[in-house]
Amino acid sequence: MKKQLLFALLFLFTIQLIRAQSPVIVASNIHIAKHQSQNITAILGAFPPEVALIHERIQQKKELIFQNTRFTTGLLNGRKVVLAQTGMGKVNAAITTALLIEHFNPREVLFTGIAGGVDPELSPGDLVIGSLVAYHDYGTITPDSMLLRSTRNPVSMQENPIYFPSTPSLVSLAQEVSGKLVLHKIGNRSPKIVTGTIVTGDVFVSSRKATQYMHQKMNAEATEMEGAAIAQTCWQQKVPFVVIRSLSDDAGNKASADVASFYKIAAENSAAMIMAMVAKL
Repeated sequence: MKKQLLFALLFLFTIQLIRAQSPVIVASNIHIAKHQSQNITAILGAFPPEVALIHERIQQKKELIFQNTRFTTGLLNGRKVVLAQTGMGKVNAAITTALLIEHFNPREVLFTGIAGGVDPELSPGDLVIGSLVAYHDYGTITPDSMLLRSTRNPVSMQENPIYFPSTPSLVSLAQEVSGKLVLHKIGNRSPKIVTGTIVTGDVFVSSRKATQYMHQKMNAEATEMEGAAIAQTCWQQKVPFVVIRSLSDDAGNKASADVASFYKIAAENSAAMIMAMVAKL
């Protein structure tokens, strides 16, 4: 017990020392270059169905590969764009976003794809405009729950927000185009479009208990596996962004079966909003 207590105290002391010293190191030894954005819009999706419709509509395509990651440039609704498939999960999403920013310096990043519904009022096919994006799996696991914590900028060691705010102008643009969207229906029900919180974690959620927690404790509308990693990358690099998701399931106990039935409709509904936004940029 004494050894465990000593180790814990040493660990806390080390963390405090790093926090205290990091700003001095940054200020004295590192020159931080400002991001110079180009007049190009970046579009990201995690897996093939999420980007297929957009890729099909891009004209004057040019394929480029950086670090084994494929990027497609061209014109979409008269706007110069770059499109990439990130792969699933937070690490893949962050890697692709970092490469995208490094090589293309986009003016803004739009993320499209499917998600599990957390709000019980939402159904497959509905759209969520992510005004806030957060991790649901970053923090401290306590005996009773999950204590959410802030990520940190690795250079300055400053805390990031727990809830990353999407760029307000892009959220407003998504809301503006939503009234004229032609979306796939499931049965006779017209899809809802709401603005709210999207939460991210490296798990496929298929648990009604988990979604109840996310909705009650985090005020979440939807859950997925990439958005907050893209949000954090853009936030730290000062690149405007927004996350758009369409629901493929309710993230409940039968989520896997629902995804198989509705992922294509959901992916195309999300892509429809992204393309409408691009036409207005």
